[in-house]
Amino acid sequence: MTSPLSGLRVLIVEDEALVAMMAEDMLSDLGCVVVDVAGTVSQGLAIAGDDSRQVDTAVLDVNLGGETVYPVAEALKARGVPFIFATGYAPSSISRSFAHVPVLAKPYRLDALEERLVSAIALPPAT
Repeated sequence: MTSPLSGLRVLIVEDEALVAMMAEDMLSDLGCVVVDVAGTVSQGLAIAGDDSRQVDTAVLDVNLGGETVYPVAEALKARGVPFIFATGYAPSSISRSFAHVPVLAKPYRLDALEERLVSAIALPPAT
């Protein structure tokens, strides 16, 4: 069975190496191509803000070493790149300005990751 995500280029922004490696494996299983893994907000911003980097979607950990990933989310939004948030916190902890963004609860499963990404890419671009 082919995943609806096959061939999508995905950015992972995650500060925990083991979680990032697990996400890479899951995304590969879904047929995605992991463009890069960023472990900090500044690394995520550098990739998200680089128009020469083709990114189709992203998985963003909400809390990166005490910083929120929202600046990266804003940069992706400005480029029209859909994304999901991954968090161990309650979905209600997400900023209201991103209430429309699908949230993946940690620890996550392959089917949940696929479902959230499919729903994110199906959303109309945020304005």
